[in-house]
Amino acid sequence: MSGKAFNRESIFGAWMGRAKRAAAIMVLATVCIPWSSGVHAAAAQEDIRVVIFADLGSKYKATVPAVTLKSSGGLSVGQNSGGSFQTWMGLPDSTARFSVDSYRVKVLEGNEAAAIKAAQALQKTNDKPTVFIGSKNGSSVYQVYAGIYASEQSAQAAVQRISSATGAQAEVKGNKHWSTGSYGSEQEANLVRTTIAAAGFDAFTVIQSRGQYAVWVGEESNDSKLLALKTELESKQPRLTLSKVNATQAGLIIRQEAGVTTGSQVMSHYMLSGSDNSKVIVNGGNNGVQVMERSQRTYRGEMEVGMTSGQLALVNEVPLEQYLYSVVGAEVYSSWPDEALKAQAVAARSYALAQGNRFQIGNVVDGTLSQAYNGKSSEHANVNEAVDATAGEVIKSGGKVVEAVFSSNAGGVTADASEVWNSGGEAFASVDSSGDTSAQKGAQEWYHVLLSSGKTGYIREDNAKELEGVTEAGLDKITVTAENTNVRPIPQIQSTVTPIAKAQPGEEIIVLEKVPQSGDYAWVRGPFTSAQLAKSLQGKVTGTVPSSINHLDVTKRGPSGRVLEVEANGSPLKVKYPDMFRSAMGGLPSTLFDIASTGSYTVLGADGATSHVSGTQGTQILSASGSSTSSGNGVIVMNEDRHARVIDKTQSFIFTGKGNGHGLGLSQWGANGLAEQGYDYKKILQHYYKNVDIVKD
Repeated sequence: MSGKAFNRESIFGAWMGRAKRAAAIMVLATVCIPWSSGVHAAAAQEDIRVVIFADLGSKYKATVPAVTLKSSGGLSVGQNSGGSFQTWMGLPDSTARFSVDSYRVKVLEGNEAAAIKAAQALQKTNDKPTVFIGSKNGSSVYQVYAGIYASEQSAQAAVQRISSATGAQAEVKGNKHWSTGSYGSEQEANLVRTTIAAAGFDAFTVIQSRGQYAVWVGEESNDSKLLALKTELESKQPRLTLSKVNATQAGLIIRQEAGVTTGSQVMSHYMLSGSDNSKVIVNGGNNGVQVMERSQRTYRGEMEVGMTSGQLALVNEVPLEQYLYSVVGAEVYSSWPDEALKAQAVAARSYALAQGNRFQIGNVVDGTLSQAYNGKSSEHANVNEAVDATAGEVIKSGGKVVEAVFSSNAGGVTADASEVWNSGGEAFASVDSSGDTSAQKGAQEWYHVLLSSGKTGYIREDNAKELEGVTEAGLDKITVTAENTNVRPIPQIQSTVTPIAKAQPGEEIIVLEKVPQSGDYAWVRGPFTSAQLAKSLQGKVTGTVPSSINHLDVTKRGPSGRVLEVEANGSPLKVKYPDMFRSAMGGLPSTLFDIASTGSYTVLGADGATSHVSGTQGTQILSASGSSTSSGNGVIVMNEDRHARVIDKTQSFIFTGKGNGHGLGLSQWGANGLAEQGYDYKKILQHYYKNVDIVKD
């Protein structure tokens, strides 16, 4: 979905005494329970499940090696039973790290200085480091790991680049362990673990269920390494009774992070073992749960830490109406009229309920692939009131909840379903969306200008004044009011884009046209060179991409005027569905666009035939005094509507368009405009969605 109608560095230091602090941390009990046998459709439950991190293949992929969960009132870990949360463990330290027991790379094991050096070397790579502190052979030791990797093969592939980056002899580790048995308390398990570690082995205390602990030895990546470890264990610790840990057995491996990657804060780290059916539930109560790896956002509801495809999965289960507090606040401005906010609330609720089990372990994801969801940070009293005022209301067509897609701005007319994804249903048709112009309110206009150097660009109207008289072609002239006034490539201030030129007071500048500021309603993108467009087209169109694009033309449009077909050098560019032209053409805001070449123009002949003329070709221009040949930079051509543009010797393409987003269904800016005109939310929704009823479900 479209977002709002808007357009770690790790700290290394403070290390002394860390081992003592780690030893002082108390680790309490928790419980591991399986995922629900299936994710219930959101419509059949009070809560909605929002996937934050997971590897769901082609559906969704956002992964991190570990998550840091925090709550000002402390965290509790437990399970839901009989409709209520049952606490099994409290974390008074208020912050804890969670990951999964999967394949990883052990970079090195050594002293503090070596750990810092290795972690620093990996911090800016894709192989993110984690540093644990523990005890082996009777002394403190730092262990640096990288990853989580989905398979032993992918972990092995990472070994070479990690060894190269750090100079260490890295090795693959995994989730295969030996168990020494079960214990009734953590203290009892810790005594056994300490004895084994003193003999030089990696040993871990594990919580298997409430009041049940185990000690696991080793972290091998395959069975042959696990058998070799057993031989060594039996030779040095002959009194141990060892059994192979079931790979599907749920458990929490208790470790301590040294603070290298956690801002010098030593904290408890829990590694979830088992299969894709394992999870732990973390609750922050009324204070919510803060996820440091998601821009430090705080979320209502509870967090489920689980595993999918060998990677960490984090799901936020939250009451649907509270989820909407965040979604509506992220999607539109809280200052908008109440009726616009209510319309957005009903559309967002309908969209969420229509998703069912789309994402396997959740109903929706937290980004615009579903709906923008930023936790409590995007909530506002006005928005919450609008959600509450429409509680339970949804859009239905034919007795079913409509998947009420929406976008930021339709550019004056919404899309027909055939113009977006080739399908949509009876609820979607192209309609007028004149309220979209509300996005331009208060915005400056810009002059599209031709400089004496032959360059073209844009100057904002408040930085210029008009001059008397016009050019021979009837074009206005301006000059700027301040020294070194920026001439920008598009009618918008872009702090990261260098101006194309600086204009000076007194300099006579030709005005080609006056245009709105580039934003959600009207926009300009480019110029894009042939090479840039060819690169952008790769992987987004079927068939061969031209090595050089000389001509680019819109050859077919849909009911709303959106682009359905584009030809490059006379051959159609094939895409899976029309909305893909946005990404194929370098990330355009919408498909309601026109294309202009900076290096050519089209001539309509007397017989109705058209031909392309490039800026490098001599062109006969008929004037009152006769004909002459024009060739080179800065040639102005004008159409029958007296729209002027400049032709030069470069071959680039400029896109001008309207709207922001796919344009199907509700236009957020359009809804704002209609609300300002006095429409209530039901009339707004029934304007944008056809053959529908607004009902309380």
